[in-house]
Amino acid sequence: MRITAVTCVKNEGPFLLEWIAFNRLIGVTDHLFYSNDCTDGTDHLLDALAERGLVQHLPNPAQGRNYQMEALKDARKQDIVANADWVWVADVDEFLNIHVGDHTIPALIGACGTDRQAISVNFQFFANDEIEAYKDEPVIAQFTRSHNPDLWCGELAIEVKSLVRQDFPLQYFGAHRPFFKSGLAKKKHPSWSDGSGRNVPHKFLIAANPRRIRKFPARGARGFATLNHYALRSLDSYLVKNDRGDVNREHRAFDDTYWRERNDPAWQDLSIQRYLPDLQEALKDLKSDPEIAALHEETVRLHIAKRDELLAKPEYQAMRAQLKAASTLPPQEEAMLRELGLAS
Repeated sequence: MRITAVTCVKNEGPFLLEWIAFNRLIGVTDHLFYSNDCTDGTDHLLDALAERGLVQHLPNPAQGRNYQMEALKDARKQDIVANADWVWVADVDEFLNIHVGDHTIPALIGACGTDRQAISVNFQFFANDEIEAYKDEPVIAQFTRSHNPDLWCGELAIEVKSLVRQDFPLQYFGAHRPFFKSGLAKKKHPSWSDGSGRNVPHKFLIAANPRRIRKFPARGARGFATLNHYALRSLDSYLVKNDRGDVNREHRAFDDTYWRERNDPAWQDLSIQRYLPDLQEALKDLKSDPEIAALHEETVRLHIAKRDELLAKPEYQAMRAQLKAASTLPPQEEAMLRELGLAS
């Protein structure tokens, strides 16, 4: 079975090898990376991996700021996608945690049903765990706490990412789910399951509700797989992540909502660490190539240097202090408690 992962990156260098090695463990056979405006050596590491046939690396074709959608549009033209049996569209901070069989994508497909043309798996957002310093160690080993997997920010519906089979009646790939051709007869609608092998909700299937286009209730939907999302990682890495966008905060306050919504440590989940021994060996194998190891180390050096550069600026010092002091209760849940008179 040929499974191609498609992703867009900018300054993700220190995290590339772990993500590639993990995906290969779960059955991904090919990787298509699009990069843009990298200053941490991400592009150089990807070029070296591409020379060895481990990934395909292309410049992002976007002319404006719509990087992900332009890349996904281009991906359909690439043989690595066109010839795949399944396509997995995900980001480098997202890890597909499979709970059935041998814990691979083929096992997930078998559990959901071999007639399925798409499988959408709910996110589980992993908290920062009060880890401040970046460490060059597997993300899946460092961060173990999340929100209640059935409830996020007071909402039962949680976003998904999707595996898409080659015969899906595709109009276009979305970042979270595929969209099928408009006007398609009901009997030709794709066979599409959640992470428990159940049919996805009808309104999600047909994208009828704008609020539910990319999410549905997670309760009961995660029996076979969960998507572990490490959107925050260490405090150091989150500061560097913020630098990728417009973070000139001299005249405006920093909004910590994104951080607070994903930094709920109410639940401990170690299940993904079943992959850790094999992941460590796979990383050791990748780094046995001296050039790959050196390029990885350079991305780590530049990641830390960027953190130091940012923390020399008052606005980033203030951002760091604000994040450290922020409540670990999501804003939406805090607001509900206030309404109930249960918050101080």
